[in-house]
Amino acid sequence: MPGPKRKILVTSALPYANGPIHIGHLVEYIQTDIWVRFQKMCGHDCIYICADDAHGTPIMLKAQQEGITPEQLISQVGSEHEKDFSDFHIQFDNYHSTHSEENRAHATKIYERLRDNGHITTKMVVDLYDPQDKVFLPDRFVKGECPKCYAKDQYGDNCEVCGNTYTPADLINPYSSVSGATPIKKENLHYFFTLNDFKDMLHEWIESTSLQPEITNKLQEWFNAGLRDWDISRDAPYFGFEIPDAPGKYFYVWLDAPVGYMASLQQYCDRTGKEFDAYWKVGSDHEVHHFIGKDIAYFHMLFWPAMLHGANYRTPTAVYCHGFLTVDGQKMSKSRGTFIKARTYLDYLNPEYLRYYFAAKLGPDVSDIDLSLNDFRQRVNSDVVGKLVNIASRCSGFIQKHFEGRLTSDFIAGSQQIFDEAVSTNEHIKQLYESRHYSQAMRAIMNHADATNQVIDAHKPWDLAKSEAKMEQVQQVCSFGLNMYRLLIGYLKPVMPELAEKSEAFLNTETCWNDLASGKPLPEGHRIKIFKPLITRIEQQRIEKMIEDSKQDEITSISDPIMDEVIFDDFAKLDFRIAKIIQAEHVEGADKLLKLTLDLGEPTGNIQRTVFAGIKSAYAPDEIEGRLTVVVANLAPRKMRFGTSEGMVLAAGPGGKDIFLLQPDSGATPGMRVK
Repeated sequence: MPGPKRKILVTSALPYANGPIHIGHLVEYIQTDIWVRFQKMCGHDCIYICADDAHGTPIMLKAQQEGITPEQLISQVGSEHEKDFSDFHIQFDNYHSTHSEENRAHATKIYERLRDNGHITTKMVVDLYDPQDKVFLPDRFVKGECPKCYAKDQYGDNCEVCGNTYTPADLINPYSSVSGATPIKKENLHYFFTLNDFKDMLHEWIESTSLQPEITNKLQEWFNAGLRDWDISRDAPYFGFEIPDAPGKYFYVWLDAPVGYMASLQQYCDRTGKEFDAYWKVGSDHEVHHFIGKDIAYFHMLFWPAMLHGANYRTPTAVYCHGFLTVDGQKMSKSRGTFIKARTYLDYLNPEYLRYYFAAKLGPDVSDIDLSLNDFRQRVNSDVVGKLVNIASRCSGFIQKHFEGRLTSDFIAGSQQIFDEAVSTNEHIKQLYESRHYSQAMRAIMNHADATNQVIDAHKPWDLAKSEAKMEQVQQVCSFGLNMYRLLIGYLKPVMPELAEKSEAFLNTETCWNDLASGKPLPEGHRIKIFKPLITRIEQQRIEKMIEDSKQDEITSISDPIMDEVIFDDFAKLDFRIAKIIQAEHVEGADKLLKLTLDLGEPTGNIQRTVFAGIKSAYAPDEIEGRLTVVVANLAPRKMRFGTSEGMVLAAGPGGKDIFLLQPDSGATPGMRVK
């Protein structure tokens, strides 16, 4: 008998709205979507909500580089995110943005309740100030060494290596990421959330909540180090919500980002008529489950529950952390082509391949998982195509050809036990999904597929069909196979929803979890439809093309050794010419590139060249059309993702906005050789 119907709110961490989704991000959203689809398949009232995290300095900087407003940037990126998620069959019930009136209202309410309850303080702190640009530097405008683990090139708010948080003034050897200047220290008024007020409450919440052991240990380390007041204010310029009683001060992005869960739910409730407070009021019997990466555990397991409690809201039922993704045993790399964007993957491969492979690797712990591209191809081809779908393929033809597509509920001798065993593991597989032991669930499903194929191979319907006297056995063994396929594809439905949908159409039936647990085969005479290929094998060449399409040059770090020396004669072969920029264009999908059409002037016969130049951070297209530049005119053409580049534009400067081309009044003319 099915248990009581649960009311569940599920969230994934909000993707940041300054760039595309990549396969590393997808680990979390696929993991969450599988869990949600499973809950819905079990008949529970499960809502899956998310939003774009749309505030903060990086978004402001990216918009400046693009020559658009932050609002335009987050709208554009938000649409791209939603399309990528949808095409990976990640089915949100509501997708919103933290830059919304719902989020402003809830963030303000939480802040005011915390303030009125005595959990907000102000004090003067020493901030970093850029003496060149004459502004206080928000945390993302500053980089340096982490004061805890000494990792280099960390931002001024938290370390991506050890996970600790701090202020920009705590950084070792800081520098302004805008001007490159060494900041000076100046006093500035900041607003703080007194986290230590909630030390006892957080201890109780952690003890009463089923957290992963690795996370519990990490939380204990943070408790032992002491809970410091949390700086929740940032100075203009800042893209976000202004603190209501503090003109010129803005909520730090991490204050309103998790509130985005509430804002997205609010939009959903306004649209559907559901009651928002039923999920977030103290004492609610509804469940709230967060899925996040282990790198943001600090924010979700200390600040977030403390904020909620201090503002008179309920705390989460559970927070599940996952590890990072490596590809072929290494960190994702643009130069190796393993930093694969979601859209690039979709250009070449079926999204359900990745959904299955991640499920086959994921467990309930925070361990990193590896996408071995060779194992990926072999496992999907072997498990999904070779074992599972092959059952439907090899059995359906006999049923259509000899029995007008009709099944019998009388299985071949010895096969009923195999079917009953697969039905009896229903509760076990259900518990594996519930506890996020996806890899074990996939193994159990494929073990049943192996047993099914063994029965089919033992009875050989292709041989039985040669004898009219044995046709009944053909129907029995193939009906067994197709009923087993229905059962197993039902178990796999949360992972591969599109394959399940196609399979249900072919089998002329639908499945929910209770159907799978009933142990009843399809009724006598049930008619299936004509089988059409459900999924194809992964071709190695498509993986290779995806990798090639993902390759980008990476900027080498200053610690890289100098490359092998060249002699002067090699250098002298380069032909430097003055060229006129007659057209400049944005390159869709490229963060740094402009597409330039260059005229090399009369001395070269007015040759025109197309060159892709990484100068977008410093120039808008209309700023440089008509300008002169120096180009390496005899550089061999190079094929890039966005087209072929027929030269190289020379520029100088530290980067960012400071990239300098030839001065307009230099006196140079197109075609002139530069020596």
